[in-house]
Amino acid sequence: MKERLSAQERRRRIVEAAVELFSRKGFRGTRTREIAEAADISEAMIYRHFATKRELYSAIIEAKSATEELLASAATVAQRKDDAGVLRAVGLKMIEQTEADPSLMRLLLFSALEGHELSDIFFESRVKRLHEFLSNYIRKGIKEKRFRSMDPLIAARGFIGMIVHYLLIHELFGVKRPPRSSPEEVVEQFASIFLKGIER
Repeated sequence: MKERLSAQERRRRIVEAAVELFSRKGFRGTRTREIAEAADISEAMIYRHFATKRELYSAIIEAKSATEELLASAATVAQRKDDAGVLRAVGLKMIEQTEADPSLMRLLLFSALEGHELSDIFFESRVKRLHEFLSNYIRKGIKEKRFRSMDPLIAARGFIGMIVHYLLIHELFGVKRPPRSSPEEVVEQFASIFLKGIER
């Protein structure tokens, strides 16, 4: 006899199955029937929980993206005007979250390459907010003369780009991490390069 699942558990299974398939096969290569089979439910049940595909995509982002947690921890440090601490908070959370579950990164790459609407939803609800948080912090630092004059959004994207590239080469291309190099040490070095440059 098939186990009877709660609505919440069924919903969770659908999201997990969709993420696993989308991140492996892309959106164009995945059928609703496959998601239903992977979640061990009927195809009709998917539509009972998610009336539209957009609802399913939003649920995926909600389940897989911990942007709120990242922004909250960075905002706490920002109040102390600890510049390196803010960068560490942002960078370390990004690395920890992706290393714990790289499926979201793969999912976002598929969605961007396929011109999928999930990419727009994620950018507007998460990525843009992270860029805004960091660029606003840098803008304030410029006004207070802690930083030299520059475009704060480009600067924010520059630091985030360091972290994203690090994650891409290790999580996507499978390049081995340097031995004895912890996420904390990596982020510390990125923060130092970002704030002080590499000149003597």
